[in-house]
Amino acid sequence: MIEKQAFGFAKTGQAVTAYILTNASGMKIKLIDLGATLVEVWTPDREGNLGNVVLGHATCEDYETKGGCFGATVGRVANRIAGAEFMLRGKMYHLEANNGKNCCHSGTDAYYRRVWDAQVNEFKNSVTFKLFSPDGDQNFPGNLWMKVTYTLTDEGEVRIKYHAKTDEITLFNPTNHSYFNLSGKTFEETILDHMLWINADQTTPVGEDLVPTGEIRDVAGSPMDFTVPKAVGRDIDADDDQIRFGHGYDHNWMLKAGKVQLICYHPGSGRRLTMTTDMPGVQVYSGGMKRVGICFETQVPPDAVHHDNFPNCILMPDQEFESTTSYRFDVAEEGFWM
Repeated sequence: MIEKQAFGFAKTGQAVTAYILTNASGMKIKLIDLGATLVEVWTPDREGNLGNVVLGHATCEDYETKGGCFGATVGRVANRIAGAEFMLRGKMYHLEANNGKNCCHSGTDAYYRRVWDAQVNEFKNSVTFKLFSPDGDQNFPGNLWMKVTYTLTDEGEVRIKYHAKTDEITLFNPTNHSYFNLSGKTFEETILDHMLWINADQTTPVGEDLVPTGEIRDVAGSPMDFTVPKAVGRDIDADDDQIRFGHGYDHNWMLKAGKVQLICYHPGSGRRLTMTTDMPGVQVYSGGMKRVGICFETQVPPDAVHHDNFPNCILMPDQEFESTTSYRFDVAEEGFWM
């Protein structure tokens, strides 16, 4: 079932609509067409009590003016591009330097501050958001036609499918920027007690500016090792350069192939998040010093355009980009959540 509600008005004067999807067990998600944004996810704890497990804002103004990218669809290129520039087929493209000397999430004229076209599919319990990004938008080359479809399944899965095509060689690396807090007490409790497992043996270390150096490093013996489940807060203040640079975790993990790439569990509520994706990496962001939400941003590794040893984020005009990430929510007992 999909319910539509007025959410307010964007700075452009465009009306913004909220879409509330409910599954057979009563789980709900709320989406808005401003930024193709995931605003709320209401899922039960072990007692059956519904709680919202993602951080969000209450007004269009907050989504347009405040930082954090809560629940946003990010594009054309998520994360950081060193020097806010890149070379493509012999031509240099200059982007907005909105993160020191670097470009982050493609600049302040962001996709998540635009109102997307929306199409509801009651049968599939899904909403598809569409955006046209013209040649030169954000200083990227090529016209881009992008779609992102959110589906809520009866199994508790929030499935996010991306599709894009272009008429000129360009860069494309979308992600969803939701902050999760499985306690159901968003902005009240930290994520330090959340247990986390990541199906990854390697990360891409960063410099002080949080841009990858180009190295791909084994996690073994470091605070970045989540191959054995541990609390997010266990090593978040470790005496380690990577931890100091990120004020905790703000790094890309190189995911291994498998049915599941990441599991996060909150012992207090019993809520579990299971992530699957076909993207090669996940940026785990623990929220800086606030630590009230944790992001699992599936994507090509940051700054891939400058590192030949990374998977690339180049989209050709004879290709169509397709990718799917799923966050499935259920309840598990402590000691039996893996």
